[in-house]
Amino acid sequence: MAFAELLERAGGVGLFQALQVLTLLLPSILLPSQTLIENFLAAVPGHRCWVRMLDNSSKAPANLSSKDLLTVSIPPGLNLEPHQCRRFHQPQWQLLDPNATATNWSEAATEPCMDGWVYDHSTFTSTIVSEWDLVCDNQGLKPMGQSIYMAGVLLGSVSWGFLSDWFGRKPVLSWCCLQVALANTGIIFASNFLIYCGLRFLSAFGVAGIIMIPVTLMVEWTTTRRRAITVTVLGCSYSLGQMALGALAFTLRDWRALQTAVSMPFFVIFLISWWLPESARWLIITGKPEQALQELRKVARINGHKEATTSLTVEVLTASMEEEVASVKARRSVLDLFLMPTLRWRSCSMFLVRSAWCRECGGGHSFKTFKASSALPGAPLHPLLFRSQAGKLLTCFSQMISYYGLVLDLQNLGSDIFLLQVLFGAVDLLGRATTTFLLSFLGHRMTLASFQAMAGLSILANIFVPQDLQTVRVVFAVLGKGCFGISLTSISVYKSELYPTTLRMTADGFLQSVGRLGAVMGPLVRMTRQAVPLLAPVSYGVIPIMSSLILLFFLPETGGLPLPDTIQDLENQRSAATKGKRQEVVVTESTWF
Repeated sequence: MAFAELLERAGGVGLFQALQVLTLLLPSILLPSQTLIENFLAAVPGHRCWVRMLDNSSKAPANLSSKDLLTVSIPPGLNLEPHQCRRFHQPQWQLLDPNATATNWSEAATEPCMDGWVYDHSTFTSTIVSEWDLVCDNQGLKPMGQSIYMAGVLLGSVSWGFLSDWFGRKPVLSWCCLQVALANTGIIFASNFLIYCGLRFLSAFGVAGIIMIPVTLMVEWTTTRRRAITVTVLGCSYSLGQMALGALAFTLRDWRALQTAVSMPFFVIFLISWWLPESARWLIITGKPEQALQELRKVARINGHKEATTSLTVEVLTASMEEEVASVKARRSVLDLFLMPTLRWRSCSMFLVRSAWCRECGGGHSFKTFKASSALPGAPLHPLLFRSQAGKLLTCFSQMISYYGLVLDLQNLGSDIFLLQVLFGAVDLLGRATTTFLLSFLGHRMTLASFQAMAGLSILANIFVPQDLQTVRVVFAVLGKGCFGISLTSISVYKSELYPTTLRMTADGFLQSVGRLGAVMGPLVRMTRQAVPLLAPVSYGVIPIMSSLILLFFLPETGGLPLPDTIQDLENQRSAATKGKRQEVVVTESTWF
């Protein structure tokens, strides 16, 4: 953990960290416009079957009003509104009789919408649903498209986690921004739903890297005391992005115009991202001290510590990080997350928790099995990593399925989805802004576990609220969203502290991919609403509560600890924690009367 001393010699936290945060805020603000935009692009407008007599003015009888024509052409549906997916074979003129009853039309033959649909354009001038008729028998294509997007994030998380450990954090981040910009631009010109889904998949693949890498870069360039604050600021920018998305969608009611507005900024971000220094911590650990020295001197100059440009040398770097470099003689792989006992339980626990959401962790490379420096060939690898990986995997899964099950279903919560989106963002911002204080007061593990459980309870509470009490339902939904906001910021800080630099991005990529399994399942679970109405809300509510208990039982507290660079650092932390508990017991016994 000697890198913390090198960072202090380069100015600690100064102007460079401020500029870095401002730069990384830009893609973070735009992330909600990628993951949540289908609340508006794929909004389902009111619709009914197209009927020749009603919608072809040349065929309409002149002596009848539009209301009368609608009555004889379309059977009533829910709430006595015109049915959205059926029409009469022939006009039912008897329904114009004031004495007509339900039996006059309920037995009348109906048919599906053979000639398409007529959509209500009062809220949106155009959505992908109205353009490609994703309604009635095709309504399952919308959640399928959302799941395809999440599958892109899943695969991207695995890929960018490995690549960022092979080639560095900075070039991968820049490429991801360019890929998102190009794929999003292509979506504007999509001519059918299949092409749209393919381009959304490519965009999601790049979005995965933008989700993971900024937090890792910030964490690896920040001192221990400022780590929670910087990650919280980054999380707050995501909340601002949610609010901005609601306002932008309110202004641009055509889906192609909205898609254009959220695509073009990524070209600018791609150009700006090239000034960012590579992670010096990663460069040293991977045997590139000369490049690390250049980046540290660059940071020292920006922070106003010009004397550090001469005092920092390759020899100083090598001597300071000698133990860390010596313990990393081979490339790490994702298999180490499970073969090393130190990480195994951490990762499996975070698997469940993380499905509620995923963000960063860091480092890894190929699928070659790596033997820890402290292990003999063929010996079982570290127990600490077993607990870490197991706990983290469980944590990840629960977060994702519940979070995206909630935020991608705004139309089920209320009629004004623009206001709901802004309200969700505002509550999310309030929750994330308090996260720094909660982390220092409750600790990193307790904050994450408690607010994740509260989010699950809020979702379960909504099961018992009738549909007509919209205000109460929105209150519980917003409360759950705020709790998720706090838990998501907490997990961004917490994950980075559970893994060494050599495995941080690999672990983050793997956890992101596992978590996205929950995100993929979220829309698919909603498809069961008609057959099993309670399955979705019960799943979204119970899983976070279960994962919070697993988190408390299997994962360690990391508040105030330096960022680990090696497996040995994790061992030292565990030994120190064990000694601390023993000393506490001794003190308690010695003062007992």
